[in-house]
Amino acid sequence: MRNEARPKRWNEIKTNDSWAIFKIMGEFVNGFEKLSRIGPCVSIFGSARTKPDMKYYKLAEAVAKKIVEGGYGVITGGGPGIMEAANKGAHLAGGTSVGLNIDLPFEQHDNPYIDSDKSLDFDYFFVRKVMFVKYSQGFVVLPGGFGTLDELFEAITLIQTHKIDKFPIILVGTDYWKDLLSWIKNTLFDSFQNISEGDIDLVHLVDTEDEVLEALNEFYSKYQLSPNF
Repeated sequence: MRNEARPKRWNEIKTNDSWAIFKIMGEFVNGFEKLSRIGPCVSIFGSARTKPDMKYYKLAEAVAKKIVEGGYGVITGGGPGIMEAANKGAHLAGGTSVGLNIDLPFEQHDNPYIDSDKSLDFDYFFVRKVMFVKYSQGFVVLPGGFGTLDELFEAITLIQTHKIDKFPIILVGTDYWKDLLSWIKNTLFDSFQNISEGDIDLVHLVDTEDEVLEALNEFYSKYQLSPNF
């Protein structure tokens, strides 16, 4: 007869949840102190699985260079793929190159193009996401997976609900994003009215690095550069 451990009752589970507060607080303090000094930056998101010989790796590098030439620094998730390409473009252009690394069981390792004093490590996704939103003057989103979509829709939601000030959200790659945008317009809005008409305009769709910088500059010709909350 197999011996099976009796499941623990809820009141028998001992945790260190209260002490975790101090670790979370430490990540916030370290992030705020370092990122408050970096100046205006744009976050670039995309797949960690994109290889250096692929189209969107090269485009991410070009986008980052163009952003630096426009007077901004670049923030990424610090890992390989699109993140590496963006940090590489910023580094080669002589601009600020920030990496917000996260401890993951696969995929994530910091790339070599992050400024040595601007590489931050996080255990908590939610702390890292706060840093992206607070210190980014815009989100530039290239093709990616669930993590990329998570960052994209969190930013849209925060702007939609007026929890943060509006900032540019720029999708790069019509071939990749057109079906998602069509679903948002035709299903979320037209068919079910689950969003407002103005919500559709929270994102811009472009295909080139020049169009990315143009969208950023157009927005900031009307608004001041500052932390988002």
